[in-house]
Order: sequence, then structure tokens, then C-alpha cells
Amino acid sequence: MKAVTLGPEGTYSHRAAGSVADVVEFRESVTAIVEAVADGQYDRGVVPIENSIEGSVTESLDVLADNELAVIKEIVTPIRHALLAQDETFETVASHSQALAQCREYLSEQYPDVGLEAVASTARGVEIAREDATVAGIAHPDNSGNGLQVLAEDIQDRTSNATRFFVVAPVEDRTQAGGKSTFIVYPNDDYPGLLLDLLEPFADRDINLTRVESRPSGERLGDYVFHIDIAAGLYEDRTEQALADIDELAADGWIRRLGSYDTSHVV
Repeated sequence: MKAVTLGPEGTYSHRAAGSVADVVEFRESVTAIVEAVADGQYDRGVVPIENSIEGSVTESLDVLADNELAVIKEIVTPIRHALLAQDETFETVASHSQALAQCREYLSEQYPDVGLEAVASTARGVEIAREDATVAGIAHPDNSGNGLQVLAEDIQDRTSNATRFFVVAPVEDRTQAGGKSTFIVYPNDDYPGLLLDLLEPFADRDINLTRVESRPSGERLGDYVFHIDIAAGLYEDRTEQALADIDELAADGWIRRLGSYDTSHVV
């Protein structure tokens, strides 16, 4: 099986993708990954969805709303950031914007005068640091070597730092089996109590909502798409009953059932 994820080799996405595919190839953006799977170029794609410090990855949410795909697995991996450089004389730290944000306190305290540069991935920052002694990277400590040394380990601001990834697949691989489910709702409406109406069908059936998030629809200002994760499978009667209510609520919009899945952990 062949999967695609954020590259180059050595990203946290790469570590997650290695648990679901024998062959892993890379793209430079989440959008490119999702579109490659939607177009049938790859069996699986692995995209970051949420970090325990910085929250949701908005590019992932938006591109999932724009493409017909299935979510078939959730992967959770702890994030262990290290500062990697040729030596202590670096002037800039280059890494993914999420990694820079997750190490904000450390960088502010230890390197207040160093410049920060957001790049496509943590591994891309490592590549730059290998080529340029004035640049340091932030990535997993396993990315050291080949000219780079670990100047500091576990520099993330919270020791509980972890990231959720979705494994996306073609629509025909969607399943209703699993302990969690994800769907996206576009009500195409706006009135007092709309959010309450979206939540009540789940509360009434004792379904726990593990994530609810709104994103601009892009249609007009103040118009939103809702991303919802629940701790229940689509196969369950209570879930289908709740979603039947949501179908009625979104009669002028749409609802996308991305699928049900279980969670695995990759260290």
C-alpha cells in the first residue's frame, strides 16, 4: 500500500504514515495530499488535524470540507521537539509554523534575539539547517546526525504535546465501524439557537461530542461550516437517529459523513 503525507522524510507526519503504509511519498501541503488521494493517485493520505497545544490545523479542516473522502483511522503521536543545528552560532530557527508555536516559550526565554522562519514542515527546516550553519531546525531528535547535533531536547512548551492525524482514503473505503466518527455540516442558515439545534440531537441520545469547530464557509461573511467528532460509530442506531435530525436541519445545505474509525498510537 502506498501513502502520501507531508514531507520531506523525517516529519512527524512521516512517522505516522509509516504505521499504515509500506511506501510513503511526500507533498508540501495538506491540500496537495488530500487532492492526491481524492484523485486516486494514492491509497492513503495522512494529514494532521489537531495539536494539543495549538489546536486544529485549519488547512486540513478546510480541504476536507472541499473534497469527497473517507476518514478510516485516527493516529495520535507524542510530539518531542529538539533544537537541531550545526553549532550554537545560528541566527534563525526554521520549522513548521505549528512547531515554532509549540516551542514559543522556550525560544523566547533561551533565544530572544533569534529570528523565526516558518517553512513547509519540520523536516524541511532540518534540511535547511544542514545546508546553512546560521539556521537551526526544530524536529524530532531522531533527525540529528549528518552534520546536525541536538542542542536541546523536549523544548515544547507542554510535556503532554501530542498531535492527531487522520488517515484519509477514497470514498469507497469509508466504513461505519469504529469507536469515533467525523462529519461536516453546512446548514446554509443563520438564526438564534442554530448551534444549540446542532448539538441537541447528540445530547438527547447520550452521544459525547469530542470536538466541535466552525470554519468560514467562504460563501459569505458570518456563514460557517461545522466540523464535528463524536465518540460513537455511524453503525449505531443512536448515531443515525441523531444524524437524521441533522439532515433535516441542514436541508438547505449539506452533511458529509467522513466515516467511523478507531485510534492507534505511534511513538
